[in-house]
Amino acid sequence: MATDWLGSIVSINCGESLGVYQGRVSAVDQVSQTISLTRPFHNGVKCLVPEVTFRAGDITELKILEIPGPGDSRQCGDSQQMDTAVPGVGCQVGPSQNGTGKLLRRPTASSAPQNIPRRADTKSQDMVISPQQQCSKSYMDRHMESLSQSKGFRRRHNSWSSSSRHPNQVTPKKSGLKNGQMKSKDDECFGDDIDEIPDTDFDFEGNLALFDKAAVFEEIETYERRSGTRSRGTPSEKPARYRHDENILESEPIVYRRIVVPQNPNKEFCTDSGLVVPSVSYELHKKLLAVAEKHGLTLERRLEMTGVCASQMALSLLGGPNRLNPKNVHQRPTVALLCGPHVKGAQGISCGRHLSNHDVHVILFLPNFVKMLESITNELNLFSKTQGQQVSSVRDLPDTPVDLVINCLDCHENAFLRDQPWYKAVVDWANQNRAPVLSIDPPISEMELGIDAKWSLALGLPLPLGERAGRVYLCDIGIPQKVFQEVGINYHSPFGCKFVIPLHST
Repeated sequence: MATDWLGSIVSINCGESLGVYQGRVSAVDQVSQTISLTRPFHNGVKCLVPEVTFRAGDITELKILEIPGPGDSRQCGDSQQMDTAVPGVGCQVGPSQNGTGKLLRRPTASSAPQNIPRRADTKSQDMVISPQQQCSKSYMDRHMESLSQSKGFRRRHNSWSSSSRHPNQVTPKKSGLKNGQMKSKDDECFGDDIDEIPDTDFDFEGNLALFDKAAVFEEIETYERRSGTRSRGTPSEKPARYRHDENILESEPIVYRRIVVPQNPNKEFCTDSGLVVPSVSYELHKKLLAVAEKHGLTLERRLEMTGVCASQMALSLLGGPNRLNPKNVHQRPTVALLCGPHVKGAQGISCGRHLSNHDVHVILFLPNFVKMLESITNELNLFSKTQGQQVSSVRDLPDTPVDLVINCLDCHENAFLRDQPWYKAVVDWANQNRAPVLSIDPPISEMELGIDAKWSLALGLPLPLGERAGRVYLCDIGIPQKVFQEVGINYHSPFGCKFVIPLHST
């Protein structure tokens, strides 16, 4: 009697691993417990094989979607669902395909029995089943029920097993009307024409090959170079985007090289905004300071300006407002200031005075000399009025790491100081201490440095500093623009609204 169901359109649920298959029943083998479907669909996608076969142990649920008519097996009427625990899914075909469920609306001809009359009544929405069909259905029901009990599957009762209805009538669930015909919910949801389903998969590789990645990346690189977001100092066109502090009504193109020195610079730097800052030789730098002093920028003014800028940078390195806050009751930061008996040392003493005025614990190291420079004597007199501590021996320096070491030991002229015992002892102490080092106005790269710095602060214009100088910063010491022009430097201030700016190597 199982052959009576040949030609019916069924939906077979094989669980989460194999999915749902739909198709027309082509064969039912009671001996081997298998069922075959022709023109199958897997999860709404047409299979590449003409027929698939399922084992009883792999099927978790079987639904009869359509029963062939009495005269024409191709004629499809109202959908009839039958939730029966039929053997599950054990597909003997190739790999599954993903997609959404589809209901077959144009099944092909099959060998369904001709003695199963079927009539659709749109008024009562009842389906009349002949006694012969009811008998064959009861046989298949009993067969599937015994099979589900032996396999341990769940059986869901449907309208076929309802005791409140006539034994020869089945009333399906009501659904909407389309073209005057009854349609089930599955048909309304999955009722697309199967001719519209493509037979081949989407060619992802072929469509991806149409995308020219190299051209798109080159366009992005060109835009970033023009807007100045990638390279520093090189853009020559007007940027397409503006910051909150930039003027959008730009009448002339931006010139990034505003400082021109008479000599070919050995090294060039650039600011965060892309302005090029060339380095100068020590002879030109010394000449610039001499001309500025002749016009009134005395050494005392220069020392004060250098001390203010260096102390501002040191306060930022120590934590700024997060560390130096009156509400914080933790230990105040400690700075070790290493100074030599020269003008560079006087700059460091001025920086230490300002740091001590900002509640920083400053330990000033200065070796004992019979005669000191007048600038050092004046700075020491002011420093002695603060809470800072002055020492002249390495043994008096802290044994534990400090928060910051400011190096002012080296000088451009007096290279013989490196041979002094006190110099070597201080260098050893600084190298053994694990604190970061800030160098103020370090010598040029040709001269060997005893202490490696993490940051270096240059004055006015930078010298060609080497790698051991660390990250270079530039401070404004108040040299007028016409003083630069007098020594042959075409100068335009790169500082903007700041007095200390970082420099980047180009």
